[in-house]
Amino acid sequence: MARLAETGAPVPEGEVGVRRGMLGPDTLATLIYTSGTTGRPKGCALSHGNFFAEVDNAIELLYPVFKAKDEDPSVLLFLPMSHVFGRMVAIACVRARVRLGHAPSLAPEDLLPDLAAFRPTCLLTIPYMLEKIYNSARAKAEAGGRAAVFDRATAVARRYGEALEAHQTGTGGGPSRALKTQRTFYDSLVYRRIRTAMGGRVRYAICGGSPLGRRLAAFYAGAGVQVFEGYGLTETTGASTVTPPLKPRLGTVGWPLPGTRVRIAADGEILLAGDHVLRGYWDPRAGGVVPASRDGWLPTGDLGELDDQGYLTLTGRKKELLITAGGKSVAPAPLENWLRQHPLISQVMLVGDARPFVAALITLDPDGITHWRQMIGKHPVPPELLVGDEELTAVLQRAVDEANRMVSRPESIRRFAVLPVDFTEAAGHLTPSMKLRRDDILRDFAAEVEALYAR
Repeated sequence: MARLAETGAPVPEGEVGVRRGMLGPDTLATLIYTSGTTGRPKGCALSHGNFFAEVDNAIELLYPVFKAKDEDPSVLLFLPMSHVFGRMVAIACVRARVRLGHAPSLAPEDLLPDLAAFRPTCLLTIPYMLEKIYNSARAKAEAGGRAAVFDRATAVARRYGEALEAHQTGTGGGPSRALKTQRTFYDSLVYRRIRTAMGGRVRYAICGGSPLGRRLAAFYAGAGVQVFEGYGLTETTGASTVTPPLKPRLGTVGWPLPGTRVRIAADGEILLAGDHVLRGYWDPRAGGVVPASRDGWLPTGDLGELDDQGYLTLTGRKKELLITAGGKSVAPAPLENWLRQHPLISQVMLVGDARPFVAALITLDPDGITHWRQMIGKHPVPPELLVGDEELTAVLQRAVDEANRMVSRPESIRRFAVLPVDFTEAAGHLTPSMKLRRDDILRDFAAEVEALYAR
C-alpha cells in the first residue's frame, strides 16, 4: 500500500476526478476467466454496473452477514480473487464496510491457525471444506472414544435444523422443548468444538461451487452455523440465487436475488437474466466484447428445477451428463457429492459415457485413512499403498451401495477404482474452487478407466 501511495503521489487530484468521471455503469470493470471445466476458459467482460447490481442486492438479502448490529461482522476469504465468488464477496465487504481477511491456503494446517487468529463471523466456503470440517471433528471424537456421542449429536443437530426450517417456512411448529434441551446438552460437547475449529465466532457461511446437500446443511444449522447456499456463474458476477435468511429450504440453492430472473428450458437447462449478467465475452480477434446471448437470457449449461415457491434445485450439468451405451442419461453430481462426504474419500468422479454401465474413480483422504487405520489397530501407511486392500475396498463398497440407493439400477455405480493419488489443482485435475476438470482426469487416468470395463 505504501508503494502504491508513493507511485500515485505525483498524479494531480484533478486528474483523478477526471478519470473517475469517465466511468459509468457500462464501463468494463474486469475480465474474469471461467474455470474451463467443460471447455476452453472464456473471458467474461464484467462491468461496474454488473458488480453494483450483484453486490448491492446480495448485501440487502444477506443482511445477517453484512449488516449485523450486535457484533463486529468479519469475513475470512480463502478462495482466490481470480474466482468470481471470492471477488464478489470481497467487493461486497468493502461496500458494506465489513472487516475482510485473506487466507492464502486451503490446507488445514494453514487455514485452521488463520481461522483462530482472525475469528470471522462468516466464512466464504465451498462444500468440500464443510465436509472436511465435519469429518475431522468426527474422527477426533472417535479417537477419543466419543464416536457414539458425536453421532447422537449429529442426529439431534439435523432434526433441530430441519425443525427450524419447517418453522421458518410455515410447515411446522419449530423445535420441541425436548429437542431444544437435547441441542443445549450437545452444544458444549460437540457443536461448540466445531465452531471453535472455525474460529469461535462463526455464525454464518456463504457456500457455493456445488450443492452442499440437505443432510450437511441441516447439521450445520443445528450446530449454530447458518449456511447460505448460492448458485451462480462467472457470467453472472457471482450469485444468481441464494438462501433467503428467513425462509431457508435445505437442499436447494435458494431464491433468485432481487432483480434476477430464472427460468428452466424445455431440456431442463437453467436460464438467467438480470443486470448482474455479463454483456459479453472478451474476444481479441473480434476486437473486444462479443455478446453472450441474443434474446436476453443466458444459457448456463446447468440443469435444475424450480418448485412452486421459486426455490431452485441443481440436478447436474448439461455437458457432464453421461449417456450410457443403453441410452440412460446420468447426472454424476448427486452420487459424487454424496460419496465425497465419506471420511475416507477425498474426491469422486463418475465415468460411463457410451459405456455399458456407470463406474467411478475414487481418491482417498489421507487424514481419514490414517485415522481409520489407527481405529482398526493397524499402523498408518500412505494411501497409495492401500490400493487393492481388501478391507478398504469393503468399506468403500458399503459407501457405494448406500449411495446407490438414491438412484435407479441403470444410474448406479457398478464398479469403482481407487486411485493411488488425489486430484489436485497443482496436477491440473481441480479448479481453484475444487471442481473436477473431467477431461484432464479422463486423459491422465485413461488406463484405470479402461481397466474398469475390461473385467
